[in-house]
Amino acid sequence: MEEDPRILELRAMRAKALQAGGQERIDRQHAKGKYTARERVQMLLDPGTFNELEPYITHQGDEMNLAAERYLGDGVITGYGQIDGRTVYVYAQDFTIYGGALGEMHAQKICRVMDLAVRNGVPLIGLIDSGGARIQEGVHSLGGYAEIFRRNAQYSGVIPQISVMLGPCAGGAAYSPALTDVIIMVRKQSFMFLTGPDVIKAVTGEVIDSEGLGGADIHMSVSGTAHLAVDNENEALAMCRKVLSFMPSNNVENPPFLATNDDPLRMDENLNHVIPLDPKEPYNMLDVIRPIVDHRSFLELQRDWARNAIVGFARIGGHSVGIVAQQPMVMAGVIDIDASDKITRFVRMCDCFNIPLVTFVDSPGFLPGVSQEHGGIIRHGAKILYAYSEATVPKISVITRKAYGGAYVVMSSKYLGTDINLAWPSAEIAVLGAEGAVNILFKKQIESAPDPAAEHKRLAAEYREKFNNPYYAASAGYIDDIIEPRETRAKIVAALGALRDKYAPAPPRKHGNIPV
Repeated sequence: MEEDPRILELRAMRAKALQAGGQERIDRQHAKGKYTARERVQMLLDPGTFNELEPYITHQGDEMNLAAERYLGDGVITGYGQIDGRTVYVYAQDFTIYGGALGEMHAQKICRVMDLAVRNGVPLIGLIDSGGARIQEGVHSLGGYAEIFRRNAQYSGVIPQISVMLGPCAGGAAYSPALTDVIIMVRKQSFMFLTGPDVIKAVTGEVIDSEGLGGADIHMSVSGTAHLAVDNENEALAMCRKVLSFMPSNNVENPPFLATNDDPLRMDENLNHVIPLDPKEPYNMLDVIRPIVDHRSFLELQRDWARNAIVGFARIGGHSVGIVAQQPMVMAGVIDIDASDKITRFVRMCDCFNIPLVTFVDSPGFLPGVSQEHGGIIRHGAKILYAYSEATVPKISVITRKAYGGAYVVMSSKYLGTDINLAWPSAEIAVLGAEGAVNILFKKQIESAPDPAAEHKRLAAEYREKFNNPYYAASAGYIDDIIEPRETRAKIVAALGALRDKYAPAPPRKHGNIPV
């Protein structure tokens, strides 16, 4: 039987759409060690689940002879599929068409999947590889970006939004990811900046390359813009799937529960020995976190930025949780401006998506200094207070050692609404450390003593024994229980089970006014 010519025409159009910007450009993309947009989508999603939307859209104008190059799809692949059996919407910018630059119809396609994702309450994933706005389309491309930005903001906290940076992303191509929940970058391949090296050189005279200006290592360690960095595209797409495994599909679902063969009652005797007897001696907080969470489940975010603070996802007894902690190995774990921002952003993201918060506290204070005060440490520290106070998810805190002053209060203290507050025998909960306290309380007595140093040491030891211990705080009801460190996992698992159906509605309001 002779084929229907209309069917043949459809097949030809499909084949043309698959060719994107043409084989030569696809070959150039491969020569750079990069996959095409369509290949990336297929690798990200469960096999055979991708359904493309609007593959035949083309740009509509003819400014600057654009009609001479009209490609099906207009430089972005959009549609829906599944990750681990869960529906997601996805868009992938195609660098083989106008370098992935965004035009009016290109933006319309992205906005379409954003709207569909939020209507159906499922995550949105952007695979971004774009030179920014399509200059030939002028204000139309700027309007398109504005439509995307507005949706990024309005849908924030409603559905998870994840950005995977897979190439040079300038201008608007960097702004949209900055509004999303998690940014994943590829080292030596993806870059983010508002103005590129050439513009900077022309305007300021500064000479820098793309990697030094906005590479993955810069955004992981200096700017704090990126959350995760990997070495290649395969790892980036796998990491995206992993991040999503900790998050619910929307803000009214609980995060996925993943059954584990890691005994919820498991006790690690090493935890009883991890805190040094000398309060000035550092230890690695990761040596606390890893034995407590389910085996190898901890995924640290923003690892190389504000390293005095630790944030990340994990599972404890199969429950997805957000981990927040100080890192005594770096700056003794003090809280500074960057650490404040890092903790605040993560706490609010977890609260958006019903992910319980587990906070490990070893907080000797806020970083003193003129630069910190002039830089607004009061305002930035207040963000942590705001975030923990506002959060209605289950909140559990474990004080491992120092919990001093305002830095104790902001770190999920009991009267910020934390549900379960535990302390180890090594916990020191006080306004100040013993040495600082006796300097203020007994200054004259110390100065007049025959041996001031010995008197200071004696008074500090007395103060520490009387006040800087968990029993004094427990007697006043500021903590719920004092436990052996090895019991921590079992206690947290039990608390998560008890708090799973927590209901704590916020008072009616349009939104609060966080001190940004």
